[in-house]
Amino acid sequence: MKKKLIEIKNLNKHFVLDKKNTVFAVRNVSFDIYEGETVGLVGESGCGKTTLGRTVKGIYDTTSGDIIYDGKSIVDATKKEKREYTKKAQMIFQDPYSSLNPRLTVSQIIAEGMNAHKMYSKEKQSEKIEELLEKVGLDKNHANRFPHEFSGGQRQRVGIARALALKPKFIVCDEPTSALDVSIQAQVINLLKELQNEFNLTFLFIAHDLSMVKYISDRVGVMYLGELVELTTSNRIYSSSVHPYTEALMSAIPIPDPEVESSRERIKIEGELPSPINIPSIGCSFYNRCGYATDDCKTKVMKMKEIYPGHFATCDRARKR
Repeated sequence: MKKKLIEIKNLNKHFVLDKKNTVFAVRNVSFDIYEGETVGLVGESGCGKTTLGRTVKGIYDTTSGDIIYDGKSIVDATKKEKREYTKKAQMIFQDPYSSLNPRLTVSQIIAEGMNAHKMYSKEKQSEKIEELLEKVGLDKNHANRFPHEFSGGQRQRVGIARALALKPKFIVCDEPTSALDVSIQAQVINLLKELQNEFNLTFLFIAHDLSMVKYISDRVGVMYLGELVELTTSNRIYSSSVHPYTEALMSAIPIPDPEVESSRERIKIEGELPSPINIPSIGCSFYNRCGYATDDCKTKVMKMKEIYPGHFATCDRARKR
């Protein structure tokens, strides 16, 4: 059995706006990520995917809960241990245009982390930068160019090279292809899979493109209003999802067959997405939009439970349907 690399336990991340209003961006999220696997994370815009990724990476401090990396808590870690974690856990950002400093050359961008952690001599550093550029499909002569001289796909490759520079074990990929053309998206996804196989990388892959997540992920988690509502293998969540929200999401995936696409029935979600501000502490967050909801769903505390072996969901009625 594979080793647990990341354990996320009852993680909460809240943003206080003022004395009366708090955004509950991530609420009681718990799951594990195993070494060498890719866990995909999907859900509507504003559901908390990016906030969860940034909190796990350490960009945001946790409000409560714990993040355990390789058996050690990051939340209760010493300054030295947290610094080591920032080296082992990296992030590839969504926008390749804003995530690279326009005033630095590609070489300087990739070297930032190396310099911060005092890795390599100047000569060795130059060799490593050239190696990384070649690994991500760029030419070593690109090292002295600035970000504005590259296309979006090339910039994202620079971002990937920067993430690899510190020899990480874990990378949070925050919608790394959403700002790219479709043809370039496939190239970047295939590059990530190749690098994962070569370096035994572990990915938390955040995206809204459900087909892409299925292609790259071993397991998939679905988020709704800050909560993880379902988690299972990639194949199972697309073929046998049990949470009503997940079912609706999967029914929205287009099928590349005009006859099948025109005849199939999509599950419509009624009502508006509730605000993440001042959410009730009990009851199902999907209650007001769910066609299966009962009075119990409004008052009962919903917790993630194993519906089938390796298949977890928060819906109490999942077994009955």
